[in-house]
Amino acid sequence: MKRVRFVMIGGFLGAGKTTTLARLAKFYQSRGQKVGLVTNDQAQDLVDTHSLRSQGLPVEEIAGACFCCRFDDLVCKVETLNEAQPDVILAEPVGSCTDLVATVVQPLKDLYGSRFEVAPYPVLFKPSHGLRILRNEGAGFSPKAAYIFRKQLEEADCIVVNRLDELSPADRKDLAALMTQQFSTAPLLWMSAKTGDGFGALTEFIDQEGNFGQRILDIDYDIYAEGEAELGWLNSSFAVRSSEAFALDDLLLDVVKHLQGSLARKQAEVAHLKAIGLSDESFGVANLVSSLTGPELSLASRGKVKESDVIVNARVALDPAELEEEVKKTIAAVCQERRAKAEFRKTASFRPGRPQPTHRYATAKT
Repeated sequence: MKRVRFVMIGGFLGAGKTTTLARLAKFYQSRGQKVGLVTNDQAQDLVDTHSLRSQGLPVEEIAGACFCCRFDDLVCKVETLNEAQPDVILAEPVGSCTDLVATVVQPLKDLYGSRFEVAPYPVLFKPSHGLRILRNEGAGFSPKAAYIFRKQLEEADCIVVNRLDELSPADRKDLAALMTQQFSTAPLLWMSAKTGDGFGALTEFIDQEGNFGQRILDIDYDIYAEGEAELGWLNSSFAVRSSEAFALDDLLLDVVKHLQGSLARKQAEVAHLKAIGLSDESFGVANLVSSLTGPELSLASRGKVKESDVIVNARVALDPAELEEEVKKTIAAVCQERRAKAEFRKTASFRPGRPQPTHRYATAKT
């Protein structure tokens, strides 16, 4: 049995992991390699899974807990993908998860080394929250949530500043200085997964062989659990139907824009908002990565439809019940503007539970 290359891309909520994985999948396919993907979320109906599948990629999803807590499921999902004989498995962990070297990378190397070649572990840096966290400005989250962000960077084999296209020259200079002061032990790369600028450096880094995945964290699981639990988590699916055709992209952007406004009035910091619309003809994705940035159409459908399945994912520093109320009010208002009806199918809103890893290695295996 050939060994499959296992590539996991970490990073905080909204760092650009899904866009990066989609670009990586196309890169490997252009080299003639087969690719499989595994996504991860605290609940079902993950926008990322539907987005990647709609791009024609083979995707398995692990819902209900992070990779570290569902390690055996991760191995099983990879085995399912192995039926298509992939050369590379791309894995996207939950954006609020850390300690992945001790709980995923090291167990894979030690227990399944004959089946997987584990690539170096890069972590994407999200500038919109990251700059404020490194400057000790809070970023709209408590110090406990910021603790998770920092721990993600500490365990990285390489820190990849993503969304380079959104950084001003002054912010880039400031960020470079802050990273040198606070995270000087890891190589620093600059990239825009959206435009592809700097992407070659990431693929070269991931292609390396060597003794990577060695940065075992000194981590306080009480702070970690409390930081995760401060985020309200929502996945909601519904159908939109109208007697008149409507622009799917405009609907998705309006959902995200209206939510941004209502959450701002509650002074609730957005970690990530995503909305995907799926119809027989097309699909589109809109997202928002922080309260201080604007909504964007990350994947355009450019289509008009009379009905669409829509999924909203929201990760916000707000009580889950309040978050669910705001989402349902927003969807009703946006649909009413279009003389459309929204039929809710399934909604899950909650706070993530305490991480309980299947394995945790105290020291790295060489």
